[in-house]
Amino acid sequence: MGEPIEAVKNGVETLVSSLRQDPYALETAYLSIISFDTHAKQVVPLTEIAMFNSPPLQATGTTQFGEALVLLADKIEQEVQKTTPETRGDWKPLIFIMTDGVPTDDWKKGFEKLKQVKTGMIIACAAGHNADTSILKQITEVVVELATADSNTIKAFFKWVSASISTGSQKVDAGQKEVSGLNDLPPPPPEVNVVL
Repeated sequence: MGEPIEAVKNGVETLVSSLRQDPYALETAYLSIISFDTHAKQVVPLTEIAMFNSPPLQATGTTQFGEALVLLADKIEQEVQKTTPETRGDWKPLIFIMTDGVPTDDWKKGFEKLKQVKTGMIIACAAGHNADTSILKQITEVVVELATADSNTIKAFFKWVSASISTGSQKVDAGQKEVSGLNDLPPPPPEVNVVL
């Protein structure tokens, strides 16, 4: 609520603005946003950077994290183009999960569904002290923690996300392997701590 959700909105704007200035990302990156509170919903379908419009975001209710993971798996199946003999498909998506709380539903059921689809690297962000990093560590090896949920820290996180997406886009353009680990990404800023 308050400053943190406003900072997330500003962070999304910063992310999109940065990616629009990167010729590699402009040609290869697409974004989608799934929000989860009392219900999980896709607020922006998979959209190319040039056409992306930032959605209104609100923080209310509970934390339906498992429902969000199921929806994410469904949207990957529906929106990410698969390679066929006739066409070259999309690379596996980079997934950034940001939460400031603890799941209030069966997150393990959602995670089981997500494991059935092909994803690229999953990066989870625990924003503030109420987020449970132990649950996030069960979903991905790459968990970062923001010591505070203030606007400067959240902005630093989104700048790092932007740099990470740009790195992935450059690898796509150069025909290199996909981003598969933290070592393939730019180093996180001081405000973003890697959880070991």
